[in-house]
Amino acid sequence: TLYTCLNTVTKLMASFAPFYADRLFRDLNSVSKKETSQSVHLSDFPAVNTKAIDKTLEAQMQLAQDISSMVLSLRKKVNIKVRQPLQKILVPVSNNTFAENLQHVKDLILSEVNVKELEYLTDDTLKLVKKVKPNFKTLGAKLGQNMKVLAGKVAGLTQDEIRTLENEGGIDLQLGNENFRLLLADAEIISEDVPGWQVAVNGSLTVALDVNVSDELLKEGIAREFINRMQNLRKEAGFEVTDKIHVAVQEHPQVGPAIIEYKNYICAEILAQDLQLVPTINDGKTIDINEIDIYVTISKVQTNN
Repeated sequence: TLYTCLNTVTKLMASFAPFYADRLFRDLNSVSKKETSQSVHLSDFPAVNTKAIDKTLEAQMQLAQDISSMVLSLRKKVNIKVRQPLQKILVPVSNNTFAENLQHVKDLILSEVNVKELEYLTDDTLKLVKKVKPNFKTLGAKLGQNMKVLAGKVAGLTQDEIRTLENEGGIDLQLGNENFRLLLADAEIISEDVPGWQVAVNGSLTVALDVNVSDELLKEGIAREFINRMQNLRKEAGFEVTDKIHVAVQEHPQVGPAIIEYKNYICAEILAQDLQLVPTINDGKTIDINEIDIYVTISKVQTNN
């Protein structure tokens, strides 16, 4: 609960913020009456409750963070803003546990990265071509002169062998008369991009992002950008959060259709009582949407008190 979090924080911070921690501790427990100590400095230091540790939840959240980070990095690579919706993420699923964990955080990931769908695939379905690059810095000290032999072996790994390396965390290679186990930690797996897709690999996790922006996705992206600009204008004008507004937008062939299609959504987000497209605006504000200058006017709806 929020109380548990705040009460624990007061004890953790008591040594370096004694007065604030004590005030917060007293305020919390004057209401809850859960602590018997009169001061945070007289209370027991928090103890770890191992029963509260949920390893499955931790694995799910780590997976959500990893996939979200990879997708956002792919967006940045191709210069597609997060406000621009994309259609699909493909994630190869290696086992049932992975699939179950991913299912629990699927909606969270899609919301975080602004993508419509997340599809589970097998490696065979995705048809990714992967390569392995050995980490010469860590392997050089272990192998010495055999490093060149290993590099040749790694360059010749098949897709099935690379999958084994990913799934099992290592693969046995024959270096002359010696057997050597190449660990996933000592190698980097890279994947060639598929046309229309961007691919990222992090250890055994692979993510492919559809970077094709259809006309419908583009319209939604423009609507989101428009909402962002209008929210900024509301703040600049000093409007209250609850103030309703009138909005007029000068017609533009690339922006107008998106505003028309998403008019209800836009009005709900920016609290616009009306939103009109007009031929000309002489005295308005200029906003930039996807490097297009759009002229708008914004005014507060007057209420009768």
